Amino acid sequence: MRIACVQMRSTEDLQGNLAQATAYIEQAAGQGAELVVLPEFFNTIFFAQYQDSKYHALAETDAGPSISAMREAAQRHRTAVVATIYEKVAAGLYFDTAMQIDPAGEIVFKYRKVHPAAVHSLEKIYFRYGTRFDTYQLADWRVGIGICYDMGFPETARCLAVNGAELLLAPYATSRVNMFQEVLRTRAFENGCFLAAANKVGREGDWHMGGGSLIVAPDGTVLQSADTASDAVLVADIDPAQVEQARIAYPSRRDRRPDLYSSLAREVDATL
Repeated sequence: MRIACVQMRSTEDLQGNLAQATAYIEQAAGQGAELVVLPEFFNTIFFAQYQDSKYHALAETDAGPSISAMREAAQRHRTAVVATIYEKVAAGLYFDTAMQIDPAGEIVFKYRKVHPAAVHSLEKIYFRYGTRFDTYQLADWRVGIGICYDMGFPETARCLAVNGAELLLAPYATSRVNMFQEVLRTRAFENGCFLAAANKVGREGDWHMGGGSLIVAPDGTVLQSADTASDAVLVADIDPAQVEQARIAYPSRRDRRPDLYSSLAREVDATL
């Protein structure tokens, strides 16, 4: 399968962002991409750098303008698209949600961010956490999604891999550059998965988004990489045989001891 990651800068102009994302999908599809991954909150600036209730107005349902535009683009160019938005479920109930859109323009899977960030950003005041690390089938691939800060936790990628993922998708909206690619290469290597990370880039509000989007092979080799300053469309071919080869060469699945890992799953209060 040929996959693509879009690295882009977003502004406060919704229609402009949607037009830009659509153009990048067209560009990727023109290069034969069967799956295109957009950055987290591709349709708006990274609003969680600020604390202001007005930003709740940016939340949309999956029938809103952003996902509707991406569904149309996916159908027009006959390619699958992963688009992540600030999702409104009900008044006062919001999520950071990645939606898998198939080439027919249908939403076939949703993943809601499990770890809202509260290191430098203020995500926890804007949306609720998800509770599942489900995977799904896309063509011949079992796919798992972890959004931005999710991938800072090795448990995220491990749970997705244990649940069958061979390809990990990571929509990002981060200003971080230190260890960004190194962490993602490690997630790919330690789980024997391909990994495709799409980050934002350039000035958004008071933040400079870090770029560095990349596509990584299951042995940790970087197949494609973007810089920290420019928009980019990364395209790479991925082969299931490489997943099998990597997992034989580094047989962590054989050597794992889940019978000894119960302390990782204790209730939070029990570890204080």
